[in-house]
Amino acid sequence: MAYAYDTENIFAKILRGEIPCNKVMETEHSLAFQDIRPQAPQHVLVIPKGPYVTFDHFGLEASDAEKADFVTLIGKVCAELGVQPGEGGAGYRAISNAGEDGVQEVPHLHVHILAGRMLGRMVQSAD
Repeated sequence: MAYAYDTENIFAKILRGEIPCNKVMETEHSLAFQDIRPQAPQHVLVIPKGPYVTFDHFGLEASDAEKADFVTLIGKVCAELGVQPGEGGAGYRAISNAGEDGVQEVPHLHVHILAGRMLGRMVQSAD
């Protein structure tokens, strides 16, 4: 089944300039901005500018240029935040929720970059 992109989702409105954001970085194909409800001391969202709902949708349908741009921007955001473990940072978590079971709230691909404190386990054991 093909993904249906909702052009009225909040990130689409941010991309169109209808809703402001606290921009961190922007490239030809991607945008990074501060989350309005941060869950860690550093919480940045990175989104592609194209109409992609989830990471799998993006992986299957985005152009090579969009994919390279998006992944590179995530790396640049981590460098800007100073959280890269290989560069002396304490680390970060990158999360992309997808669908109902993934508790995706906005139907536009977005990666959360969370850092600035110990984040604990990602999910509890099924035991």
